Amino acid sequence: MFDTLATVTGSIAHEPRTPGANDRDLQLDFAKGALIILVIVGHLIQHIIYRDDGFWYSPYYKSIYMFHMPLFMAISGYLSCRSLLRKSFTRAASDRAKQLLLPMLFWWAFMETAKFGVTSGPLEFVHDFAGTYWFIWATFVSYLLVKILTNLKHGSWVISGSAVLVALAPVTFSISPLIKFTYPFFCLGFLLAQSRERWMSTVRSGKMLLIVFLSIVTCVGFLAWSKDTYIYNNLAIIHDFRSAKNVFLMFVGSAAASAIAIELFLLCWRIGRSNRAGRFIAVELGQSTLLLYLVQGTVFRLMDFMQFGERWDLTTRFAVAGTLGASIVVFALTVRSIVRTVPYLSQLVLGTPARSGLSQAKPAMN
Repeated sequence: MFDTLATVTGSIAHEPRTPGANDRDLQLDFAKGALIILVIVGHLIQHIIYRDDGFWYSPYYKSIYMFHMPLFMAISGYLSCRSLLRKSFTRAASDRAKQLLLPMLFWWAFMETAKFGVTSGPLEFVHDFAGTYWFIWATFVSYLLVKILTNLKHGSWVISGSAVLVALAPVTFSISPLIKFTYPFFCLGFLLAQSRERWMSTVRSGKMLLIVFLSIVTCVGFLAWSKDTYIYNNLAIIHDFRSAKNVFLMFVGSAAASAIAIELFLLCWRIGRSNRAGRFIAVELGQSTLLLYLVQGTVFRLMDFMQFGERWDLTTRFAVAGTLGASIVVFALTVRSIVRTVPYLSQLVLGTPARSGLSQAKPAMN
């Protein structure tokens, strides 16, 4: 994935800017917008279409979960490079906590209020706070760890080594397996941002051959993927040959699939950046990924406490899933439009300082 990302993001610096975009690169916003859509779709498959263990064997679920969070984390590491290199540790940690943890705390409090009287005890409060928004924790921990390592001698080599050590660490407590799985991808994104030009010059001549090779790896990984290949089930723990195979397949398959996915997203952006749908995904969704992630996480966690749909036919399930997915997006964008110009409230709910007029807020989930 590292080599292909270096190639396909080579045009980032030359992407034309548009008024009102805050000098942003809309290519990556489009990719982030597409990824947050896939996050919601994946949860709809799990919570609406199946509502039992059948989703593990869904080819659509598998297609999404092979790459969506790894690629999200790689993009996060890529976009975090500047702040990681320029800010002091105290400033970087403080800014990222306000950006990520403060709105997460707000939506967690909102969720616990909504399910008042249902929570069984303190352990469930902790599970809600960690498990519901695990990707926020993974991003925050990865950011802090990479920030610490950048201050060491031969930082790039140390970060590369840490990616391997963290991935293979025999830790299974709480959401630690999910952090182990996504941290290496954050490191890849960060290292790519540091040396993009060098990697571009290295792989430019063999780009098509590399894409073909990674496409083959992705297809093989898809065919070999099973329930035990998901991080939720194997916990990235190796204790015999079979578990080693599943963990290896998970990382290699996710890396290859992420590389192919970012290539396809950027191609879609180049083709569709002039139409309304493309710009909606980039500007409205891609710049609101933190809010969309928090809202959908809250909604699907609350759904765990509801009994419904056991006798629905497939058509009804698809109709309900489509309606719920659209409602999540509409609700999140409505909340953003209401609070993004309100001081303090914007920081608390969206993770961004209040903006005046119609200016676009910076994304907090980068």
